[in-house]
Amino acid sequence: MSKFFFKGRIEKKPKHESFGFNTKRDVRIGTEESPLSLQVKSKERQTELQQRATEYGIVVDIAVDAEADENTEQLELLIAKPITKVVEKTPKRNEPCSCGSGKKFKKCCG
Repeated sequence: MSKFFFKGRIEKKPKHESFGFNTKRDVRIGTEESPLSLQVKSKERQTELQQRATEYGIVVDIAVDAEADENTEQLELLIAKPITKVVEKTPKRNEPCSCGSGKKFKKCCG
């Protein structure tokens, strides 16, 4: 029998988004689900980094070990994220000029 004459029910594929299963979810580091793990040498450094992390809203798990090397690079990378630069839009030809003269942009500064 050909596929053109099939009269059975065609089952649709389930949409995972509508059923609450999120397949494209990213777990960010430094959140409650995935805390950032750091290693420091002293208690003073631990309190300093804990205060700095709470200031930026980062969840941190800090271990104190006097013999091990400090591992705080990931915290510094999360704190020093690049800031998005916002550029003002340029006025179009027939909009009023931004200098405040009251003329159109094309006759004043354009």
